[in-house]
Amino acid sequence: MAWPSSLEFQTIDDWLAYPEPSGLGEGNTPLSTLPRLAATLGISALCTKNEFANPTGSHKDRMGRMVVQRALEAGAKTIAVASSGNAGVSISAYAARSSLECVVVTTPDISPNWRRAIEMHGARIVATENSDDRWALIAENAKKGSWYPATNYTIPPVGSNPFGVDSYRAIALELHLQLQAAPTTDIIVPTARGDLLWGIAKGYRDLSDSGLSRSTPNIHAVEPYPRIRSALAGHGMVGLFSGDTDMVSIGGNTVTQQSLYALEISKGSAVAVDDDDVAADQAVLANEGLYLERSSAATLTGLRKLISEKKIASNARVVLIATSHGYKEHARFLERLPTAQR
Repeated sequence: MAWPSSLEFQTIDDWLAYPEPSGLGEGNTPLSTLPRLAATLGISALCTKNEFANPTGSHKDRMGRMVVQRALEAGAKTIAVASSGNAGVSISAYAARSSLECVVVTTPDISPNWRRAIEMHGARIVATENSDDRWALIAENAKKGSWYPATNYTIPPVGSNPFGVDSYRAIALELHLQLQAAPTTDIIVPTARGDLLWGIAKGYRDLSDSGLSRSTPNIHAVEPYPRIRSALAGHGMVGLFSGDTDMVSIGGNTVTQQSLYALEISKGSAVAVDDDDVAADQAVLANEGLYLERSSAATLTGLRKLISEKKIASNARVVLIATSHGYKEHARFLERLPTAQR
């Protein structure tokens, strides 16, 4: 779906495949400026795009809205999502809003916070032994016509439902409108299988092709281990990574073609970051008033590495995509509070 040839529109919704609003109020998320951090890092400007301001607290609500509307149009009765986190919560919320049945196929180590939210929305949880088994179960039921799939169900993966991926193009339009006075030069995106990365890159490509944007930012992927970099070096789409990371929302050992293509069309880079460094930057961002999920805090760590590698210049105006807040994180991150001394 290409952008219209004019910026005369009523709302962001007019730019989406399904313009009918959900009523939950997703999208049009705000920015938080970080001038102190920008000065510390030696760049021109820095801000976050606060996707945690969406109704269920993550960028996945953009996808949830579109996929559920598509499922309704297709006549589906049950929608299924392979997720151990934000996507499961979001799809279950939007399914409940539209009176669809929802199945969340997850793994036994799902965070209690995410599990409770999913159950509160009335979805059914099915746990498989590992992540790949989630895709196999959804594939089996999708082929029978029992479940409408919201997320990937193939190996190697291709990304989530295309209507959901397409919804992320709206982030490019929002940033274009929010930062018209000083357009961003670089965007850093937490990346697993690249749905968000691709959507933003495609959005900017459409803006450029339509003549609506004169400048296109470089869009970079941050990941917990060098999956994309390995794939770009010719080592295949499925790696031998352990999958063990505190950045649970961007874990996994696979790469999608859409991630590689997004970096190609946006002239971006992929950067891998360490759990300990991300934990430190989570605290740095919290001291700026932003308590982000570690997968989101990874964007700051990635920015530091990109600057050190001279892939982001001193005159850069950078946007970090803050995909989710930290309140949902797994209890293993919590430490026992000290008892007050009398």
